[in-house]
Amino acid sequence: MSLEKYLDVKPEIAEALAAGKPVVGLESTILSHGMPYPQNMEFAAKVEEIVRAAGAIPATTAIIGGKLKVGLTNDELMMMCNPKDIGKVSRRDVAVYLATGKTGATTVATTMMICAMAGIRVFATGGIGGVHRRGESTMDISADLQELANTPVCVVCAGAKSLLDLGRTLEYLETFGVPVLGYKTDEFPAFYCTTSGYKLDYRCESAEEIARIMYTKWDLGLKGGAVVGNPIPEEYALDYDEMDKVICAAIEEADEKGVRGKAITPFLLARIKDMTEGVSFASNLQLAYNNARLASEVAVELSKLG
Repeated sequence: MSLEKYLDVKPEIAEALAAGKPVVGLESTILSHGMPYPQNMEFAAKVEEIVRAAGAIPATTAIIGGKLKVGLTNDELMMMCNPKDIGKVSRRDVAVYLATGKTGATTVATTMMICAMAGIRVFATGGIGGVHRRGESTMDISADLQELANTPVCVVCAGAKSLLDLGRTLEYLETFGVPVLGYKTDEFPAFYCTTSGYKLDYRCESAEEIARIMYTKWDLGLKGGAVVGNPIPEEYALDYDEMDKVICAAIEEADEKGVRGKAITPFLLARIKDMTEGVSFASNLQLAYNNARLASEVAVELSKLG
């Protein structure tokens, strides 16, 4: 199968990958569906600046004009930050968007797919998707989890979004053999919060240690990726119990309004932002910056291992 007709890799990124230099994948859903304009433009510029400062090359992904984009021009970035008819694209949607020429923002699952196709092994995001609360009856489970089980990309995140069922999310990852590594923590981070009450089996003290684990996994031929739980910096962390009350209220409102499927996470994040008077949004920015920094360090260390 030739990917050339579908994959459009920015020259700077293609050259870096060919030379074995560190590259960090970045999603575009956070820009198109997670933040308002112009804060999303400022965020995009800041994240790329952080990645470069740490010695890696940023690669924001999207689907534009029938192509899987790896790295965006300024005009393309502006397009993704002014979302008019820009869909939220997961694995099931990719072929439809490519075949019809629609423009789409990439989720965690789709960004992992595109990174793997391009040869990028490390990806930074805010928080992964997972099993939604009441998922045992609704079967609302993010495609991110199956992608992690099958696609060889290391995902650095602040855990799973705290609006999810974190216990069942971790059980799902364990069932499908996905390593969950805590960066300088013994607990799975809960997005806005440093702790969740769920203990992890593996704690890593450095980016170099994470890189060695990932190198060993793939050198053995084991499929899939890994989750690196990187807690939000303490000074930006929110209280777990208080946030849980806010999240429960937002979920109840979503139920009343019949919000489901792809729309649920953007709806909940927006309502949580309003209900916390913007405090959660500020925390969201900081955890994403923190993840970009660590992902870049891991990519640098991984590149040293070949």
